[in-house]
Amino acid sequence: MSDDLFNSVDALLAAVNTGLPVPAERVRLRLAAGLTPAQIAAALRVDSAQVLGWEDGSAVPGQDIAPAYARLLAGLAERFPAPEQPAAPVSSVPQAFTAPVPVQEAADGLVVPVLDQNPDGSLVMGPAAPCVQCGQPSVYRAQGRPMHLGGFCRPAAPAPEAAVVTQQPALQAPAPTAPAPVAAPAAPAAAASVASVSVRPAPTASPAPSARPCPVPARTATRPAAQRPAGPAAAPRWWPMVALDAAEDGTWALDIPGFPAPAGPKLGDWFAWLGTGLPLRVERAHPAGRGGDGMVCLTAGTLKQLGLPAALPTTEKALTALQAKLAKAAATVGMEISDQIGPSFHAFRRAGSAGGPKTSVRVTVAPWLGQGDGRQQAVSALAAPLATAPDGTKDGLTLARRFRAFTADLGVAPGATTASTAMLLLDAVRPRVEWVKDQVTGEWSAHPREGALPSGDLCVPPAAGARHPLTRELLSKGEAVCEEEDYKWWARPLTDEEARRPWAVAVDVCASYLSVTDSLRLPVGPYKYVENPAWDGGKTAGLWWCDFTGIEVDPLLPHPATFHGQAPTGPGWYATPTVAYMATTYGFDPSTITAAYLAAHTAPLLKEWTGRIRGGYKRTYANLGLVDGQAPEEFLAAYAAHKDVGTDPVRADALVLAGTYKNVYKGGIGKWADSARHLDDQVWQEKVAAAWSYDPALRFQVIAAARIAAHRRLRKTLLLTGRAPFAVNVDSYLYAADAPSPLELLPVKDDGTPVPGALRLGIAPGSHKHESSISLTAVVEAMERREHPSKLVHHYTTDGTPIDQEQPGTDGAVSTGNDDEEGGN
Repeated sequence: MSDDLFNSVDALLAAVNTGLPVPAERVRLRLAAGLTPAQIAAALRVDSAQVLGWEDGSAVPGQDIAPAYARLLAGLAERFPAPEQPAAPVSSVPQAFTAPVPVQEAADGLVVPVLDQNPDGSLVMGPAAPCVQCGQPSVYRAQGRPMHLGGFCRPAAPAPEAAVVTQQPALQAPAPTAPAPVAAPAAPAAAASVASVSVRPAPTASPAPSARPCPVPARTATRPAAQRPAGPAAAPRWWPMVALDAAEDGTWALDIPGFPAPAGPKLGDWFAWLGTGLPLRVERAHPAGRGGDGMVCLTAGTLKQLGLPAALPTTEKALTALQAKLAKAAATVGMEISDQIGPSFHAFRRAGSAGGPKTSVRVTVAPWLGQGDGRQQAVSALAAPLATAPDGTKDGLTLARRFRAFTADLGVAPGATTASTAMLLLDAVRPRVEWVKDQVTGEWSAHPREGALPSGDLCVPPAAGARHPLTRELLSKGEAVCEEEDYKWWARPLTDEEARRPWAVAVDVCASYLSVTDSLRLPVGPYKYVENPAWDGGKTAGLWWCDFTGIEVDPLLPHPATFHGQAPTGPGWYATPTVAYMATTYGFDPSTITAAYLAAHTAPLLKEWTGRIRGGYKRTYANLGLVDGQAPEEFLAAYAAHKDVGTDPVRADALVLAGTYKNVYKGGIGKWADSARHLDDQVWQEKVAAAWSYDPALRFQVIAAARIAAHRRLRKTLLLTGRAPFAVNVDSYLYAADAPSPLELLPVKDDGTPVPGALRLGIAPGSHKHESSISLTAVVEAMERREHPSKLVHHYTTDGTPIDQEQPGTDGAVSTGNDDEEGGN
């Protein structure tokens, strides 16, 4: 055994602190010394899972490691001898006595004691304290010491399957508690830290207001957790983020129970802690995918304790000095930091470096979010709103709680922006490459997976995006390009019947893109130009040269094939969903199609992506009192109150996360046609247009499918009720109504239930919410000024009350009815 390992063990022995004794010798000695498996693993140059295996008896150290491990245990035993078992107290009339039953021994050798009882036979209970057998908290006492009920006291080994389920609550029933996964009580591997670290538990949920009690329906887990007896819950193996705070007495406080804490208050102690192999990691969402580094979030209290500035330095000199200070402290334990310091940076140790094993941790400094230059702010742009507490401050505990919920819901950590996060999610749940090991050389290499989106500029001329040279060339020749977009500013004159009604009611589609992307077949691979193509009923994704002029459509609705809602004046390029709808609903003859760009391969590309986002979307809204299946009146009442979060952190987190998830799916659809205005043309073509995530034709398929789905609902509602919107913008619809409520617009069956495929109220993707109610007089006045009435939507409440004093004709200050997100929900 090398002197290097002995020296490392001697250094570890020199740094231990006393803790609570335990009878299982290896676990007892480690816990008594206040050490974590990661610290022992770092000293012995092994993985922490091996240390846990040695402690639960499922593995033994190898011949090269055993001498050093024995040296460590011997040193700990010398410092922390096993305490003698005290005899049971004898008293003629005790306040608490031990029943005269002999102590039993379990099959695995653990003592199963008889618990102390009161004179009336009830068990003696006290404050939760670490059990002397397993280190997990217990309220019961045996001979005056904390101990568990018989059968529930076991040194728990990590349970990988349970960890996966705990880390992915988006696949389980949504719990009405804090979104952050918090295990309680702590696992024995970290029990020593519980005794010395101040823990901030996650907040509990408070009931959401609604018209009447509405229980949140449980979702069936894809992979149910293994059945366990009632007792202490196992901690997950990995956490995506932990918040490190400093208590008033100077001790460290972490927001995960049982999480190991730094050994001291200095900057060097903090870097040593980062390098011990903390249980921080973002688990991979697909077997062929990759995981990600875990994150440590620092609070204002932590900055003060570590001697770091409360605000990010604004001068180059001060920033350089801060960089040097951090780099020097990191180097003392063989670690390094990112070349540039900002609100978010990396701390890492390279393989083979002194001080411990290879490791990498992301660090986010909550008080610094939103500070620094443009690049620094861009890197942490999405973290800033996640860290913003209801009072407007950047709070590290808030960020960690929401970060864990976000990662559990979507399976990936938030990226720099919602658009980039959407692409990270797609690559995580549907990896483009897989790693294959060469059986001869033993080397690993990456290969594209079957059906993977290829890199390279594969744009076709009519669908290359506004900035692409192909588009500019076509437009310069006066040729047509694809114009599949959401409806924009369509309106028609009011009918006589509509003009007699006093109100205009605005309803908005919830998550319209998510309502179509689950099963929509999208182009994968290059496109092929085909003349006189055969129509296959819409199975092949692509662009088709069609002439819809002269085809009669519903006069009270916007034209289904154009974004402006007016009839086309000539042939054009249309995506498959538009052509299929025109053929099946309005009698278009596909044999008249003369040309097409068809994908070589099509697949439901966004199925898994949609499932992740939709799961998080529904979970967060359930925490706000909005669930599937609510009666219309109940939904209206719950939606009217869903933003009233008060001081409830669960509702505040849910509201922020719901908005983030909406922007993730919107940003992801928009990313396919990214214009990246901050890049010059050459760089844009090299870095954006040639990337796998750039494909405007794919975006056209999604936009067309969402617009067609909306038109189908409008048409079915018109056929059932005779009611049609007189103005449409994106997926916000204005109807003339007799009351400031959408209830009269809803088609229902004889039993009062909603009609499938028509206008209906609800939070589910494709359902509708009530945006506002506007006096029809104000609408008519706006239309007479040749203004679109949707500009009035966000100037009125749902009961018709004006919410500002600006003139409705003021340009720029009036909402478009689509503010900052598609569909509003």
